Amino acid sequence: MTKHYEAAIGQSSDWRTPKHYFDALGLTFDYDVASPGLGQCWVPAQHCFTIVDDGLKQPWLPGWLVFMNPPFNDGGRNGVIPWLGKFFDHGNGIAIVRACTSAGWFHDIVVPRAELLCFPRGKTKFIAADGSIGKSPAHGIVIIAAGEVACTALLQSGLGCCCAIVKPGRVQLLRRTA
Repeated sequence: MTKHYEAAIGQSSDWRTPKHYFDALGLTFDYDVASPGLGQCWVPAQHCFTIVDDGLKQPWLPGWLVFMNPPFNDGGRNGVIPWLGKFFDHGNGIAIVRACTSAGWFHDIVVPRAELLCFPRGKTKFIAADGSIGKSPAHGIVIIAAGEVACTALLQSGLGCCCAIVKPGRVQLLRRTA
């Protein structure tokens, strides 16, 4: 579940990740940690935390493969920070957040801790609770993978351009051989 960043006042801000993302990943998650509820979307998860459960306050047990599409509006532009902190501390799953590559939180939290990033081609058209397809949002997203299973699935998904972050001090020069 996500709250669409540009949701209009008085309109629902509940938007679901498109099904084709899950088809491409081919994963079954142990938990959807920000879910509208099992059966209310197509996240292939065995369990979920809903807004009532507040996945941010629940323990995420070691080994769980989690899917996280956190609320995009809660807490303003920095509302994603606690979710990302919990996701990276957990270290096993797939997360979707706005691709705010110039934001401080992106450089302070995502860049130092990300294992693999995927920038999907085109704008992601999230799905409203009634099943209607949203219009193209004003921003792109980034899919973040943590842990070997998630990284492998994302790399093989074909969803977009996958990038690994080169950490300072680990740069290796590539040489062409004749």
